[in-house]
Order: sequence, then structure tokens, then C-alpha cells
Amino acid sequence: MNGATGAVRRFAGREWGPLFKTVKYALRTQRWRAIPLTLSAVLLTSVCQIVQNQSWGFRPIQVIGSVKAEYPLWISLLRTPFSLFVPALDLPVWGALGQVLVVFGIAEICIGRARMLLIAYAATLAGTMYARVAIAIGPDSVLGLPKAAARMVDTGPSAAVVALAVYVCWRYRAYWTAGAVVLAMAIEVVLKNNLAGKEHIAALVAVAVLCGITWRRRKRRRRRCDQGRPTGRLSGAPPIQS
Repeated sequence: MNGATGAVRRFAGREWGPLFKTVKYALRTQRWRAIPLTLSAVLLTSVCQIVQNQSWGFRPIQVIGSVKAEYPLWISLLRTPFSLFVPALDLPVWGALGQVLVVFGIAEICIGRARMLLIAYAATLAGTMYARVAIAIGPDSVLGLPKAAARMVDTGPSAAVVALAVYVCWRYRAYWTAGAVVLAMAIEVVLKNNLAGKEHIAALVAVAVLCGITWRRRKRRRRRCDQGRPTGRLSGAPPIQS
């Protein structure tokens, strides 16, 4: 039993140790100031939920944040950023608020606000664009969707949450956790082959591209640093004989 417990602790330390230490230090030293963007997102999502459930508020929220594949593309692109903060009507709002608070908060601390926003928007936009392509392909293909999906309201932070979770885990070498998220999304598509599930896959593809770009940039930067690094031999000194 002790051996198994030790193995679990070692695995947890390797998988989540650096991530946990980063988040713990930020929250301990800065408290709520470490995640102002996340707290603003939680507040905005809460306000949208309250307003859209009022008789006078549903229409305004839909006008500024509702995205459907049947809408003209320019309208969807304008509404996509705000659609992250409009909770899906068929899901409990507490789930969306919890996802935003935990995943957005960790991402804001670990990768910075600018990169967090970039990934969140890229993932949501990937889902929006995928819906149009999938409906054009049609239901006969595994990548396609029926035409009825064009009338579905496509809002909420779930695609951004999935992408941010995978990106942060990749950056902090929590590869098993990242793999678990990817596997969960694949199982979701198998069990419930709908627009939301396939948009999560599109978000994963988008974040994979961003991970690849980040990896190449870091590799190029390391190569430049290695090329400019001193060799350790004084100028004019004879070469060290082996």
C-alpha cells in the first residue's frame, strides 16, 4: 500500500507539481490581483445569464452574442468574441462559471493574459468556422453535420476552456492530463455526435497548431542563443587541446 501511495505521489508531483507551485505562488502573493481578467469574465458571464433570462433581456443578449451557422459570416465574426460569455441555454450556468474560474484563472497565471485571450478566441473561432464547413459537407461524412445544426445557437466558453486546458498542460509538461482531456473530447463525440462535441475537436486542432507554432519559435530561439553563446575560450588564446 505504501509503495502504491508513493508512486501516486511521485506521479502527481511530476504531472502537476510545477503547475501547482506556479498557481499557488501567484495566488499567495497577489491574491485576486493575479486573475483580474478571469474574475471579469466570470462577472460578465453571470450578468449575461441573468439578463438573458429576463423577458426584456433575451433579445439584446442574442443580438450581441448569439452565433449561428445560418447567419452571414461577418455577423458571426463580430459576435464570436462576446459569445464566449453567453452561457448555453441548455446547460447549467454554474458549470460554465466553474470552468471559466478554474481554467481561465490557471491559464491567466501560467501563460499570461494576452496568450490566454489569443487561445480562447482562436479556439472559439475555430469552432464557429468548423460549423459552417461541417454543414456544407453534410451528415454523410464523419466530419459533417446535418443542415438543422445551422439553426443551433452556438455560445459558451467550452471550446475555449478545452483549448486552454490542453495548452497549459502542454506548456507545463502535464502530458497525461492533456491526453485525458483529448480522450474525453473524443469520447464525447462518439457518445454524442453533435455540434458542440465536434466544435471541441476543432478547438483541439486549433490549439495543436498553436502548440506547434510555439514549439518551433522556442526551438528557433534556442538555436539563436546557442549560436551566440561564448565558447568559453578567451579571445586570442590558443585552442584547448584534447
